[in-house]
Amino acid sequence: MHARRTTVPCLLFAVVFLAVMPAAAQNYPTKHVRIITGGAGTFHDIVTRHLGQRLSERWGQPVIVENQPGAGLTIGSNIVAKAAPDGYTLLMADRTSLAVAPSLYKSLPYDPVKDFSPITLVALAPTMLVAHSSVPATDLREFIEYAKRQPGGINFASAGLGTVIHMTAELLKHAADVNVVAIHYKGGGAAALAIVSGEVKAGFGAVPNVLPHVTAGKVKAYAVTSKKRFSGAPDVPTADEAGLPGFESEQWLAMLAPARTPTALIGKLNRDIAELLQRSEIQGALRTQGAEPAPGTPEELAAFIKSETVKLKKIIELTGMRAE
Repeated sequence: MHARRTTVPCLLFAVVFLAVMPAAAQNYPTKHVRIITGGAGTFHDIVTRHLGQRLSERWGQPVIVENQPGAGLTIGSNIVAKAAPDGYTLLMADRTSLAVAPSLYKSLPYDPVKDFSPITLVALAPTMLVAHSSVPATDLREFIEYAKRQPGGINFASAGLGTVIHMTAELLKHAADVNVVAIHYKGGGAAALAIVSGEVKAGFGAVPNVLPHVTAGKVKAYAVTSKKRFSGAPDVPTADEAGLPGFESEQWLAMLAPARTPTALIGKLNRDIAELLQRSEIQGALRTQGAEPAPGTPEELAAFIKSETVKLKKIIELTGMRAE
């Protein structure tokens, strides 16, 4: 009898909770929301601020962008992983923190799968393969042949260990059987300038960092690393079109909440963000940053992160790279 008396209130509570939760999600937010992302002035930061401003206007509540630079966004990711699952602390994460870090670091303070509730993929940003103007190759096939002839391999400018630029170079190394030697610089801007000056012969770069130098004739562009041509540089072929079938490597941004955030709230966040990503002003802001909008379902994001993690783990194991 005692078991029956305690079970009925529990069942009633569950019914009431399920009935009330959708209404609570509709009223969300009732106070400020913070979105944690990478360092100030970075791709992550700029995109998050554009989106955050529009979310604030939509919700009628402040959206505060909190920058957590360094360590591949692992510090910021850990903050969100430990936050209350109420929708008031969100994470704008990237490929490094979710798909590279699990294999690059010996241990992480968070689990990229178990500690987060995916909301939506936000943006995809291809890199562009460029070379100094002195390199005697007019297209990707010629460049690969040129690179193979270089004694000791060809130096590639990198934005740092495990970054999308570095990982894309390592992908090329194995996809094209080219001896790529990564030379690490402090950020993508510095890496691009190293190619422009001829200090390093080639490398992948974020489109905004390298396209002005392509236009000025200081570097040659061979391919972008997205599935489709980038709308901001339609004359540059994809790597697949240029001779590397299936080659794809993009930086990406995704919005996540702490694990156990209610499903109804995740649904509202997904709908609101996806609708904003359809607006021309948001799409224009993304393209200025070398990115394209890429909204999808939470389930699609979870599957995408899993596939990226598997792909990049193979490269990390092949190279033996490891963060300190």
